[in-house]
Amino acid sequence: MAARRTAEKAATAPSAAECLQVRSAAPDALDPERSVGEPPLPSSRRDKDGDFLTSQRPCLITGEGLGSQKSEQEAQAIHKENLEKLQSMSEEEILQEQAKLLAQLDPSLVAFLKSQRGNNEGQKKELKMELNRPEEFMESLPVAQHGVRSSLSMQESGLEPVRKEENMKVEITDDDLPVKPRKEWIHMDNVEFEKLEWMKDLPSPRQKKTKKGMQARFSLKGELIPADADLPTHLGLHHHGEEAERAGYSLQELFHLSRSQVTQQRTLALQVLGRIVQRARAGEFASSLKGSVLRLLLDAGFLFLLRFSLDDAVDNVMAASVGALRALLVSLDDEKYLDWTFSWYQGMAAFPFVPNNEEEEEEEEEEFNGTEKSQDKKLNDENKPDPDVARYDVVKGLLKTRIQHRLRYILEVVRPVPTVVLDILHILIHIARHSSEACSQLLDCPRLIETIVREFLPTQWDPKVAEPGFLLTSLHGVACASAMKFIRVLASGGRNATARLLNKFEMKSRLSRFIAEDPLDLLLPREEAIRLSTEAFRLWAVAAGYGQACDLYSDLYPVLVRILQSLPELLSRKSPVVELSVQRAAAVVTLLTHVTQTAGYTAELQAKLSSNNSEDSEPIPPPPVTWNQVSGLQPFLETSLKKILQEISQIEAWQTLQPLTTTCVIFLGVYYSAYSQQPSVNPIDCLEELERLTSEVLQPLLSQPAIDSMWDLLRPCSALCNPLSCSPAPESVVSIASLSCTGGKPPLSLVGSKSPFPFLTALLFLINNITHIHKGLTSKYSSVLGFRGLKDYLHQSWQTGLPSVTPSSAWILRHEYHLQYFVLALARRMAGTCPDYTQHASLHHCVAMALLSRLLPGSEHLAHEVLLDLAFNPEFLPEGKAGGPEAADFSDILHLGTSAKLAQPGSAAAFVPKVTRGALLRESYQNLPSIRSCYLSHFAHLQPTLTRSQASYQGRNYLIQSMLLPEAKGPILPSDWPFFPLISLYNKVTNAETRGTILNSLPLDLINTVTLNLQWVLLLETWRSKILQSIPTAAKLARLMCVFLTGSDLFLEAPIHRYTAALLSVYCQPKALDSLNLDAPLPGLASFHDLYISLLEQFEGVSFGDPLFGVFVLLPLQKCFSVHLRLSVFGEHTNILRALGVPLQQFPVPLERYTSPPEDNLNLLRLYFRTLVTGALRHTWCPVLYVVAVAHVNSFIFSQESTAQETDAARKSMLRKTWLLVDENLKKHLLYYRLLNAESPLGFDLYEQLPPMRLKYLQIVTQKEIVENAPAVDS
Repeated sequence: MAARRTAEKAATAPSAAECLQVRSAAPDALDPERSVGEPPLPSSRRDKDGDFLTSQRPCLITGEGLGSQKSEQEAQAIHKENLEKLQSMSEEEILQEQAKLLAQLDPSLVAFLKSQRGNNEGQKKELKMELNRPEEFMESLPVAQHGVRSSLSMQESGLEPVRKEENMKVEITDDDLPVKPRKEWIHMDNVEFEKLEWMKDLPSPRQKKTKKGMQARFSLKGELIPADADLPTHLGLHHHGEEAERAGYSLQELFHLSRSQVTQQRTLALQVLGRIVQRARAGEFASSLKGSVLRLLLDAGFLFLLRFSLDDAVDNVMAASVGALRALLVSLDDEKYLDWTFSWYQGMAAFPFVPNNEEEEEEEEEEFNGTEKSQDKKLNDENKPDPDVARYDVVKGLLKTRIQHRLRYILEVVRPVPTVVLDILHILIHIARHSSEACSQLLDCPRLIETIVREFLPTQWDPKVAEPGFLLTSLHGVACASAMKFIRVLASGGRNATARLLNKFEMKSRLSRFIAEDPLDLLLPREEAIRLSTEAFRLWAVAAGYGQACDLYSDLYPVLVRILQSLPELLSRKSPVVELSVQRAAAVVTLLTHVTQTAGYTAELQAKLSSNNSEDSEPIPPPPVTWNQVSGLQPFLETSLKKILQEISQIEAWQTLQPLTTTCVIFLGVYYSAYSQQPSVNPIDCLEELERLTSEVLQPLLSQPAIDSMWDLLRPCSALCNPLSCSPAPESVVSIASLSCTGGKPPLSLVGSKSPFPFLTALLFLINNITHIHKGLTSKYSSVLGFRGLKDYLHQSWQTGLPSVTPSSAWILRHEYHLQYFVLALARRMAGTCPDYTQHASLHHCVAMALLSRLLPGSEHLAHEVLLDLAFNPEFLPEGKAGGPEAADFSDILHLGTSAKLAQPGSAAAFVPKVTRGALLRESYQNLPSIRSCYLSHFAHLQPTLTRSQASYQGRNYLIQSMLLPEAKGPILPSDWPFFPLISLYNKVTNAETRGTILNSLPLDLINTVTLNLQWVLLLETWRSKILQSIPTAAKLARLMCVFLTGSDLFLEAPIHRYTAALLSVYCQPKALDSLNLDAPLPGLASFHDLYISLLEQFEGVSFGDPLFGVFVLLPLQKCFSVHLRLSVFGEHTNILRALGVPLQQFPVPLERYTSPPEDNLNLLRLYFRTLVTGALRHTWCPVLYVVAVAHVNSFIFSQESTAQETDAARKSMLRKTWLLVDENLKKHLLYYRLLNAESPLGFDLYEQLPPMRLKYLQIVTQKEIVENAPAVDS
């Protein structure tokens, strides 16, 4: 026993402080609530120390753990030594040792030691304060230390049960113990209840019947565990954290584990977090959890947790972080559907995966060109911290952390297992889809592309890989389809990137290797071999899309012919890989389409090269493929198409073969378009070929019932008609671009398996090319526009609201717009040849106008064609020929009989003859060609993007710079584009005046521009009013105000004045006035109040009292709009009241909109009264506002409602002053006003005598006798 005690003494530190820590730990000497430097209270110290020094028994050490009969004596001896040590120390030494102990001990341990000192109330209070102090400290912790705070609160939560157990120890019996102690067990003679308590069964999870949500917990598979789930403990989901009775891990606990020192815990936490993210992106938690899991994780720093874990030296942690990062960034469904649409019309081009954010968009940047903008933005991003960049763009933030270099190191040096390699390749594919800049950074990363090509695209590998059941332990040295896909996506970033890949990284030899050999002969599993071959063809197709790698065509021509000859075999093949085989065949046809496009311009480029005299630019060398080399492809593909079309009635076979059918039809369209332009081709032979194709293939196809049902499926599968089908998924986050949609991609969706869009778009593309070459065949396809399913779809689609532009919606809608454009292009040809076409003209014009406001960046060519041939085409406005102007005049006559408010305001000019609206419409209809020229000239700023778009849609592959489209931040044209010339002119004048230049006179062409703009808007408002419904009435009026703000006397020009007045009468219709809201934010306008102030200043300066100008000033002063507008007129711009002489008979707005409800703004009422009394506002100068002011003042001075004392005093004072007015007319108007009357010269009626109630109130206020029945002076 002495040896044991000696050993225990040696184990403790030699200092007196450590002796106290181990042996006595007197709670009063370890007071944590007193700061180290604070002296103790003398009396308190004497009392407490005296109690301790005179105590005969130890307070903390009992000796029970020694397990011997002399344990109590041993504890007493230790206690005695403690007493002797303390008595030998001075007070300063004790305080010094106390400070050391407080600095070393955990606060919770101090609280525990104090709880052993006694059970009096004072000590309990100290314990409670001790427990509260760390919580107060945690409340002040920053968000970044949330993990530390969580661990603290978990430790504290364990304190309370310990204390309860200590108090309840005496009440526990042997029957309560989960394990019954036996006599034969060593050292079990003294049962320690608190040590056995944890072995009890956990209580059942309690259901909190509160409105507050419970903390989400997840299983190791990432599944959400219901709050009331009672799972068995052997599943390993229970732990000693918060809510120990509930199974699973919370996100907070997983974050805590991810920073553990134990490798297995870090690995498990990252794996579970990755599975949670994957399930969240799939939408599994949308209906169960409040808020977004992904958004919560990203805000908590999940991205950089993964980035730090990537640098971990432990392979398992690194692999888990790669998997979690792949789950966060990559959607396999996105990749599946992008591959699915690769062979659609223009499907190779795609929008970059750049998130839509406008955090740094400033109006000042509009003065810079695109290059300056991009350079400034790039420099700005480089100066930002990585988290700030990642907050808006995760991929850009990761690239700032040089993630590509770390991934290269993992692939090259670590050489992980195949799963990790595939995850890394998927991550790299997603990064490459981000932008051309991201592609450049990947290409510039040292040894990244070399490693991928060398390790995962070798020309030979171990043949055992293809053996069934072979376990692949390493993907290094084995060809991989995902690696080929990464190279293909990288090549889509630009023609320069493709040239580097083909030449520097030797991808040409790899293409030859994987294309020349049949997938069945590749020493790979069958599905992987087909995928690898498919990706090789797609890579070649991308290169051919730039006019590159076409020299391989002649070398591999026998291989391509062999594949084309085997296409009909797909009809009878029933193997499980038939869908993959069809995708491969579609990739082959897509390749041949781009090679044919490239060959179609060879003769043209050769001729330019031979006769090049220009010194402006270097000549483009012709591609190494000629038309004669591709002219033999058409028979193979037309034969295959005929055989496939025979299966159109077999639904399952047709859905399987539809990708191949679509690409074959697109090929024929491209082929015949290029065929007709070849100088070596006889035009007669070309026309005969088209006639044969029409009669043998296309006309029988259009008469098939299956085609009719396809048109019927347009509306159910349309994204425009079903906006929710392209709305972002619930777990979409702004910083990560994704194509995921609400509800996924069911079969009846635009990219679903039953969608008719890809095939019908290809069919319309072919028909348009045929009718463009052979106009005599146009009437043969008149039945296309007559399909009822197509008409129903078009009628529904143009009436839907403007769809929001997101990465998911932009990608889908672009394909839908292609179909609509080809329908309209066919309609344009029908309009001039088919006499029965007029019945469809209005519908197609509405579709064209809606399409103009929806087309997305990259489709500038389509927008230009619609503007050029459709929007302003008189054939699509049949109302101009069928009595539309006369109908407008008749409508105005009918309205005159009811409201008499359509009279147009006069002009301040010497002579402006009034013209009916019908005459204005007739003139506008005749000016449609000039209107078209006006708008085309004002969209000239889109010329650079138009040139790039034309190169893509016209198949000029040698001019295409990238397969990535411009960022889709919104439509090409704004929704208010009909007002664009007027806005452009206003901005030009405003900018000139800002620079100090005053435009005193406007050139004639600007006057014509404004006139043509107003004519076009009048046509649309009259005959296509629904097209402009997306523009708020307030926005239309604001844009019309630009007429008065531009120049000095532009509005006085006769044609401008007439058309502005005609549009004003449209916007003053009751429905338009009801929808007018000047208080809501208006698109393109920072502040309507500022615009209105500019209008008032312009009116003061150059209005000449023009009634039309005056109406625009008066319109915003209606009672329902902001009082600040009225205060501006009556407070700061009272001078305009003298010139605002709009006659009541010419004012198109009912005065009730100005007088009802009564005015309640006291400042404005005082201004009304002041302008009336001082004579600044007179009926002869400004009749409209005179009536308004009299009505409001009269209502105010005779109001007897209870109100604030200040208001009551003001109205009584105003009434007294009115009674004392010298101007008898004004006095009687204010006192005897009765109600509005549009027929009266005054605009209102007067009482002949005041009503008794008013008379009595007047007597009370004025304290005078008024002669009863005093007659009112008749004005």
